[in-house]
Amino acid sequence: MDFRLSEEQEALRESVRDFAREVVAPAIAEHYERHTFPYEIVRQMGKMGLFGLPFPEEHGGMGGDYFALCLALEELARVDSSVAITLEAAVSLGAMPIYRFGSPEQQARWLPKLLSGEALAGFGLTEPGFGSDAGGTQTRAVLDGDEWVINGSKAFITNSGTDITALVTVTAVTGTNPDGSKELSTIIVPSGTPGFTVAPGYSKVGWTASDTHELTFDDCRVPAANLLGQRGRGFAQFLRILDEGRIAIAALSVGLAQGCVDESIKYAKERHAFGQPIGNYQAIQFKIADMEVKAHTARLAYYDAAARMLAGEPFKRQAAIAKLHASTIAVDNAREATQIHGGYGFMNEYPVARFWRDSKILEIGEGTSEVQRMVIARDLGI
Repeated sequence: MDFRLSEEQEALRESVRDFAREVVAPAIAEHYERHTFPYEIVRQMGKMGLFGLPFPEEHGGMGGDYFALCLALEELARVDSSVAITLEAAVSLGAMPIYRFGSPEQQARWLPKLLSGEALAGFGLTEPGFGSDAGGTQTRAVLDGDEWVINGSKAFITNSGTDITALVTVTAVTGTNPDGSKELSTIIVPSGTPGFTVAPGYSKVGWTASDTHELTFDDCRVPAANLLGQRGRGFAQFLRILDEGRIAIAALSVGLAQGCVDESIKYAKERHAFGQPIGNYQAIQFKIADMEVKAHTARLAYYDAAARMLAGEPFKRQAAIAKLHASTIAVDNAREATQIHGGYGFMNEYPVARFWRDSKILEIGEGTSEVQRMVIARDLGI
C-alpha cells in the first residue's frame, strides 16, 4: 500500500496551494468580516477547472477523480473553509447528483455550466425541525398533468442563493410505498421558478463568506421531466451522495486542521516570551506535535476511504470514520491553535480565529458526528 501522490496529483496540490496562498489568503478576511460571497475567487477557481475536477471531459470536466477534488479541498481549507465548502458543495452536492442520476438531456443542459464554475447548484435535503432525520421529509411534490407541484421548505442549503445559482435539487415526498413508507424522489428546480423563494442569508458563526439559505416552495411548478433519476429512488440517491460527500468533508477538515498547524508554527517562531520564541518551550512544541499527529492520521483515513470508493469497493464505513475523525481533530486543532496564539487567537486579524469559528460546523454538516457513529455501528452489524 502506497500513500504517496503521483506527479500529477502533486502538481494539482501545489497549484491549488499556491492559489490559496496567493489569491484566497489576501482577500478572504474582508469577505469573512462583511459576510460577502467571494465571486472573484469563485471565477478564478472556475478558470482553474476546480469545479470540473472529478468529471469526464465529455461533460466539460477535467477527467480527474474524486480524490483529486479532495486534494484541492484540503489545500483550500488550509487557508479558508468558506471557499472550500463553496467548492465542495458545488461539486459533491450540486453537480454530482445530476452527473450520477440525470438523464442525458438534464446532463447536457446543466453540467457544462456547473463544471465550468459559471453556475452553482444547491442540494435541498435538510428541512426545518428534522435535521438528521432525513426520512422525516415533509416537502411534497404532486404530479399534476405534466408538472410537479412542490410545497414545503428546506434549511441550511449551501450555494442556493448566489447571483450564479442556477438550480437546486429538492427531495420531496411523491407518494406512498407498498409498505406504507414515504416515497421520496428528487426534483430539479431552476432558480427563478415562480413559487420558489430564497430567504435572506443566515447570520452564521462561521463560514460567513459562503452562501447559505432557507428555501420555501409554494405551489412551485416544474416540468415532470425535471424528476432526477427514478421516481421513488430519492432516498437511495441522496445516501450515495452523502457517503461520497463525507470523504470530501473529511478532506476539508484535514485542511483546516493542517492550517492550524501551519499558523501555530509560524506564530511560535515569531512570538517571544521570557526572552525567547515560545516555540522553544516544550509545552508549545508538544501541542504542535500532537496537532500534526492528528492531521496526519485523519489524512490517512480519508485517503483510505477515497481509495476504496474509486476501486468500487464498499466504503460507507470508511467514509463515516474519516468524516467523524477528521471533523473531531479539526475542532481540537482549532482550539489548540487559538490557545497557542493567546489573546491574539481571539482577534479576527489572525487566521486561527476564523479557523476556530469555522471548525464546529464540520461536526454537524453532511451528517453529524452522532450519525457517523450510527453508520459505523450498523455497518459493524450492531
